[in-house]
Amino acid sequence: MKILIVNGSPKGKYSITLQTCRYLELLNPGHEFKVLHAGQQIKKLQRDFSSAEEMLREAELIIFSYPVYTFIAPCQLHYFIDLMKKTDIDWSEKFATQITTSKHFYDVTAHKYVEDNCHDMGLKVIKGLSADMDDLTTEKGQKEAEEFFKLTVWSCENDYHEAYVAPAKPKKAVKVNPASGVVAKGSGQVVIVTDCEKDNKQLSAMINRFRAVLPISSKVVNIGEYPIKGGCLGCFKCAVTGKCVYKDGFDDFLRNEIQSGSAIVYAFTIKDHSMGPRFKMYDDRQFCNGHRTVTMGMPVGYLVSGEYSKEANLQMILEGRSEVGGNFLAGVATDEVNPDSEIDRLARTLAWAVQHKYTRPANFYGVGGMKIFRDLIYIMQGLMKADHKFYKAHGQYDFPQKQRPRMLAMYLVGGLMALPAKKIPANAMNEGMLMPYKSALDKAKKIAEKMKAENE
Repeated sequence: MKILIVNGSPKGKYSITLQTCRYLELLNPGHEFKVLHAGQQIKKLQRDFSSAEEMLREAELIIFSYPVYTFIAPCQLHYFIDLMKKTDIDWSEKFATQITTSKHFYDVTAHKYVEDNCHDMGLKVIKGLSADMDDLTTEKGQKEAEEFFKLTVWSCENDYHEAYVAPAKPKKAVKVNPASGVVAKGSGQVVIVTDCEKDNKQLSAMINRFRAVLPISSKVVNIGEYPIKGGCLGCFKCAVTGKCVYKDGFDDFLRNEIQSGSAIVYAFTIKDHSMGPRFKMYDDRQFCNGHRTVTMGMPVGYLVSGEYSKEANLQMILEGRSEVGGNFLAGVATDEVNPDSEIDRLARTLAWAVQHKYTRPANFYGVGGMKIFRDLIYIMQGLMKADHKFYKAHGQYDFPQKQRPRMLAMYLVGGLMALPAKKIPANAMNEGMLMPYKSALDKAKKIAEKMKAENE
């Protein structure tokens, strides 16, 4: 087969992910491999896409190769996919798959993003390989890569690919009405981050209504107007100092203009199953903060124009962003059914969360994501010094082996469980498990009694 590797890494030939593709190329000389450094050459390709288009036309199998950046693919690959969709290439007889390397932090959402866009173009999608960054250095990882490629070739030969049902015709967005009356503004400031273009009247109307009904002052920061020089290069120069290698001032802009607010609301129009390439560039460049949850405790919300209810992967990404960051997600207001009501509810909920400094425990998305980061930073503390210092200061090295009292208690419980049933009093186990919670209930009882006495 004629195989085209679309290398989405901004590091070009130095991409770790690309080494897996090179490994497969060396083991399969019967196939014709070509590499297109889409991530590294994206600015050049935006000026002239003809060379890339010719390579895409010739390919029978396209392998998207990229590192996972912030829940999805690097912004450079977002821009490349946008260019692919603008060509008149007939994709219907071409196959597509992907190879990624990461520490498995939301690799599932990255893969789904690429799959969804390949389906949009009519490509025949084969499930990809999600490898750890170090897998190729082990015999197990090498074998898994080899077996993945064999399955991919076999799937192409037999015309096996993922089933896909095209979505129904998009519905027209519901009109957003201006707010009536004036809402008094309390303390705090909500920062509304958007890439809204001047001719996007629908998103502008959503932002305007939200600001009008929000009982807190607000400001709009348009990242489409900020001169961001480019996407994250994966150079790790910021790992020690927290300063980005670009000289466009983005790191200071991020910290002073956005992260200094009381809450953040992101406003965007869905594009290619994501927040769009500009927002992805913004997200990737936030790596100047490393893996540090610098906005934890800050409520967030979203104003989304488009059929959000049909974007399950995007829904996971938005929730995951909040959970991993330690941010209460006050809501996602869309323009699908009743935008006025949804926008008003988001404004009131966000204001309440700011006023009460509301937080809540992370769910699986947050707990799982942070455990991956915890282990990664601990191992790489010699490189990621700023992250390591932050994690130590905020108690994020919560390794289970540190919980010795609980471990000893479980040994005791295990010993009791091993006793013959007749030697254990009825409900003794259940009562023992509830003992740690008795003090909390006793405390609540005393508070309730005090409140009752004060009211009388």
